[in-house]
Amino acid sequence: MQHLLSGLILWLAGTGLALAAVHPVRGFLPDLKFSLQGAGGTTITQQAFAGKVVLMFFGYASCPDICPTTMAQLAQVTEALGPKADQVRILFVSVDPHRDTPDILQAYVDQFDPHAIGLTGDEASIASLARRYRVAYQIERPDPKHPDAPYEVSHSRGIYAFDQRGKAVWLTSDGESQEELLAALKPLLR
Repeated sequence: MQHLLSGLILWLAGTGLALAAVHPVRGFLPDLKFSLQGAGGTTITQQAFAGKVVLMFFGYASCPDICPTTMAQLAQVTEALGPKADQVRILFVSVDPHRDTPDILQAYVDQFDPHAIGLTGDEASIASLARRYRVAYQIERPDPKHPDAPYEVSHSRGIYAFDQRGKAVWLTSDGESQEELLAALKPLLR
C-alpha cells in the first residue's frame, strides 16, 4: 500500500496536479547516485556532495517558465538560510543534452545561486538517472535538416532532497512555498 501511495505522490508531483506539500520519501527512493558532466569538462558524482544536503531538480536551460521560477525559488530558500546555505547544494540536471552543454548549464544556474551546480550527460546517462528517480520528460527530436531550429521539451516538476549521507528524504512539487521548503530543509542542517 505504501508503495502505491508513494507512486501516486510521485506521479502527481510530475503532473503538477498535486496540492503543494512536502512528501517524505525515505525508503521509497534510492540514494543519491550519478556520474554526470559539470562545467569545465569535469565528471561529477554524488561523492562531490558528501556532507551536503542536496536539492535536485530536473529541467533545461532554455525552459521558458518552470525552470527559472524553480531556480529562483530555490535560490531564495538558500539565501534565507544565511550562513547555513553553505551546507546545501542545488543540482540542476538537464534533460536536454542536445542544447545544454555543461558550461551553458553552469552559466545558467550561476544567475540564480552560487551554491547551484549545472549537470548534464549523454542521452543514456540522463535517461538512466531520470528512471532512477521516476522523472518524466520528453524531447521533441530536432529536425536533422534544421538542427538549430527550436524544439519542445517537457518534464516533471519535482524537487528532490537528499541528506548529508545521500539518502532521499523528501520530494515536493515546484509549487511549494518558500516557508514550507525552509521548514522541511532546516531539520536536515547541522
